[in-house]
Amino acid sequence: MPLITNPILPGFNPDPSICRVGDDYYIATSTFEWYPGVQLHHSRDLVNWRLLPQALNRKSQLDMRGEPDSCGVWAPNLQYADGLFWLIYTDVRRYDGNYKDVFNYLVTASSIEGPWSDPVYLNSSGFDPGMFHDDDGRKWLLNMVWDHRATKGGSTDPARLFHGIVMQEYDHAEKRLVGPARRIFHRSPLGMTEGPNLTKHDGWYYLTVAEGGTGYNHAVTHARSRDIWGPYELHPDIHVITSRHAPDWPLQRAGHGQMVELPDGSVYHTHLCSRPLRGPDGTRRSPMGRETAIQKMYWGEDGWLHRSSGRLEPDVTVEAPNLPPAPVPDLPTRDDFDAPRLSPVFQWLRTPERDRIFSLTARPGHLRLYGRESIGSWYEQALVARRQTDFRYTASTTVEFSPRSFQQMAGLTAYYARDRFHYLHVTADDAGNRILSIQACVGSYPDYKLQFPLENDILLPEDGPVHLKVEVDRNTLQFFYATEEADWRSVGPVLDASILSDEAGKGEHGSFTGAFVGMAAQDLTGQVLAADFDHFTYEAG
Repeated sequence: MPLITNPILPGFNPDPSICRVGDDYYIATSTFEWYPGVQLHHSRDLVNWRLLPQALNRKSQLDMRGEPDSCGVWAPNLQYADGLFWLIYTDVRRYDGNYKDVFNYLVTASSIEGPWSDPVYLNSSGFDPGMFHDDDGRKWLLNMVWDHRATKGGSTDPARLFHGIVMQEYDHAEKRLVGPARRIFHRSPLGMTEGPNLTKHDGWYYLTVAEGGTGYNHAVTHARSRDIWGPYELHPDIHVITSRHAPDWPLQRAGHGQMVELPDGSVYHTHLCSRPLRGPDGTRRSPMGRETAIQKMYWGEDGWLHRSSGRLEPDVTVEAPNLPPAPVPDLPTRDDFDAPRLSPVFQWLRTPERDRIFSLTARPGHLRLYGRESIGSWYEQALVARRQTDFRYTASTTVEFSPRSFQQMAGLTAYYARDRFHYLHVTADDAGNRILSIQACVGSYPDYKLQFPLENDILLPEDGPVHLKVEVDRNTLQFFYATEEADWRSVGPVLDASILSDEAGKGEHGSFTGAFVGMAAQDLTGQVLAADFDHFTYEAG
């Protein structure tokens, strides 16, 4: 019996929205501050998934410069109707404190690989919008509503910030919302209700929501109604997927997903999850962030969806559907930057003006990074990286860089956010000598400061390539360098890799992305000194 192994999309791939078009299945996931926006994958058997180009790839669709870490694109919703793909997404510009400044948009495309249209602005009342296309052709927008009054009276209950799910009709001809916006569902006893998806089956409207926050109390909740406006009654079990009562379960933080019905009537349900590492003190940290998994469901005699396994906790292995096997090529372990476009495995941060931070044509066969702002900038930093998708991996690159100042840097970084990274870089000392150094920021929020773990910087040859490597083994990280190829030497102490996680820094409800590894360049003098990277290699194990 063929099996699905979870997570199906390893590494930072949260908030999965699944869509079937004939025999093809697509999943859209959140990208937050990483550009281009909205990660897309394709499968024909629900077992093997191929990475597609991201959807939001130009300034008119998305410009996140200045947006803090863990803002940007939240919870995309992918649908197919009327011969078009419909993609709804939130651009979050502030998320801390009582207020969330959010903007919800719609883009469409005739092909999943685009081009996607310029966005239609929808509303700003809350985040996690979803579109439902009813049988009569009417279209409905659902989103949670954020209530900034939650602390009134001295309350500290975070569930009060979540005011429930509202719905409003969308007129596609006029490209605007019409009619009243009404709350159709408030919450289960768990609360913190978000991530709405609506579907119709056997005359019932089924509402799927995420609840419990995106930490270890996360859950998928179902409700239904005969009338689209409600009232919606809760599922007899309330939640259909959660790990909240099983702290040692291998897949934790399970929630926020969507059901999909196959041509034979079988049903599967996506959800996010994480695979936390345990520290010596019992601390749980998830360097790969929230990943995408899928579970098999069935329609019960009571008309509700139930887990085929009979339990709420998500399974690591799941019976695959009765579909022809459709393997996809493995992602290459090495990129020599010979193509004119960057592979979709790589992303960068916030800016739509990619030509200002990198080029693949300025020096063919190399990725040229133009040194811009600091590695912690929210505006314009030259950092190109890929997701960590394995507990153990080795990544390496070769850089040619001739700094003249200590303010000019380029190298290899394992990166989560401005307050959590390790960075092995070529720079210069006060005498102008080329040296190798390490910066680290370990997420001691809010008082985070740079650390310099390398006791004595390493003097490098005046010119020539420098080979850089990082080895990560679960909670540990070790840098290496070489000036002659394959003559690797360890550099600096063993570092804490677990700080590159959601739970480090502000804690499990404060960050929402995942660990990346890649190449970076800074020029704090403003002279835009370039660094050329000959290749990038990522190998699991």
